[in-house]
Amino acid sequence: METYQPGNEVNLSTLYDVVIAGGGITGITTALLLQKAGMNCLVLEAHNLCYGTTGGTTAHINTLIDVPFSTIEKKFSKEHAKLVANSLKEAVNEIQENIKKYKIDCEFKTATATLFAQDDKQKDELEKISKATAEAGIKNKFIDKISIPIPFIKAMEVSGQAKFNPVHYVYRLAEQFEKAGGTILQQCRVLNADENENVSIETAKGKYTARYLVYATHIPPGVNLLHFRCVPYRSYAMAVTLKDNSYPGDLVYDMYDPYHYYRSQDMEGKKYLIAGGYDHKTAHEDNQEYCFLKLESHIRKYFDVDEVVYKWSSQYYESPDGLPYIGQLPGHDKIFVATGYGGNGMPYSHVAALSLKRTICREENPYQELYDPNRLKLVAGFSNFVSHNADVVKQFASKFFSGEDLKELAELATNEGKIVKYKDEKLAIYKDEHGVVHGLSPICTHLGCEVKWNNAERSWDCPCHGARYSYTGTVINGPTTKNLTKMNIRELVIKEEE
Repeated sequence: METYQPGNEVNLSTLYDVVIAGGGITGITTALLLQKAGMNCLVLEAHNLCYGTTGGTTAHINTLIDVPFSTIEKKFSKEHAKLVANSLKEAVNEIQENIKKYKIDCEFKTATATLFAQDDKQKDELEKISKATAEAGIKNKFIDKISIPIPFIKAMEVSGQAKFNPVHYVYRLAEQFEKAGGTILQQCRVLNADENENVSIETAKGKYTARYLVYATHIPPGVNLLHFRCVPYRSYAMAVTLKDNSYPGDLVYDMYDPYHYYRSQDMEGKKYLIAGGYDHKTAHEDNQEYCFLKLESHIRKYFDVDEVVYKWSSQYYESPDGLPYIGQLPGHDKIFVATGYGGNGMPYSHVAALSLKRTICREENPYQELYDPNRLKLVAGFSNFVSHNADVVKQFASKFFSGEDLKELAELATNEGKIVKYKDEKLAIYKDEHGVVHGLSPICTHLGCEVKWNNAERSWDCPCHGARYSYTGTVINGPTTKNLTKMNIRELVIKEEE
């Protein structure tokens, strides 16, 4: 993937109107809207633009979302469902307008979306979804044929959807942001923020000051209430070529939980089928590579695959009631957040950008209360909230039980990682391709959970709040801002033997 090269210089002495932490689609879109509204903005990105979920998304631009309108209507109200639908339609329109206005070449194509049922239970649910979707203001209809060779008994179609290359889109928006006077600083992780008269933002490259701070980082760093409301998930995707060239033109979804999703994409003159699924809570799957095998098997069952060209996984967060959190970070007046998109990051990124711009610029915002992070709706999804945090408690407790003896260092395979126990010390160990063993403390530096090895991504992942680290212990994903502690295995062994 190409990397973005910023042009404008950063000034530590500047009092910025808004600092945006996160250089993905939410952060850059929000920054551009605010800069165009007359604000002086700085974007701080821990890696490169689009490094995280934006670079790994399958890029469905949809109003037919994961949490169906029948569920939103049941948990909230019909009025809430209409507001959600309106915000999504506005977001999709904003993407299309940006592409036209800035003449962005990002392989954008309009499409329909198809949701199909494969048994009677799913059929009954589909009929409820169709009715609630229409009542929310999104037209749909039942169809007799779908564009993929998978058996079904009923299918629903929604028009006005789209697909694109999100990295090309974000890079062009970033250029427009800089042309408008905005500034981007990459390889600069936000470590801490202190809110007083202004917001003092401590980073890996110095301290910045702003009137407002926006966390567009999927989950804010540090420790706050949202970490106990949002559950991290990973989803798996593949891009394959087909022998029979039967690439679907629309966006397609089945109704299993987790569901499978399909679409095609033209990239540099070549067509690909992109399919995904097998989502699970982060670090709650012992063998992530097996998820890729299951996905490939599923694709090959229904499609005439020529070659698996790419495979990847990506992380997202779900809120307990199914709606994202967009607005003021709980307990703060000048710090804002956008998180909990579920699997609908493309439309919700622009819902967030438009909503945050309106709030910060003190404009009328019809969605402010709807997506307010300070909302506490225990009835809607309370069981999910409790079960997740019960699991967090369990993860804390598990640090003190089980484990393997350090003699298994000798049995460790190349590119394998595991948690081992040597007397009273637990270690996270990994053997690289040269046979060098890397030892780390397995204690996540966010809230002290025990990390687990991800054999597909070769990373240490936290099962509690989604922090991820490289095999050397370097932070990949927040909410943590600190690396895992390195352990000198040889010194430990010598110490114990003495």
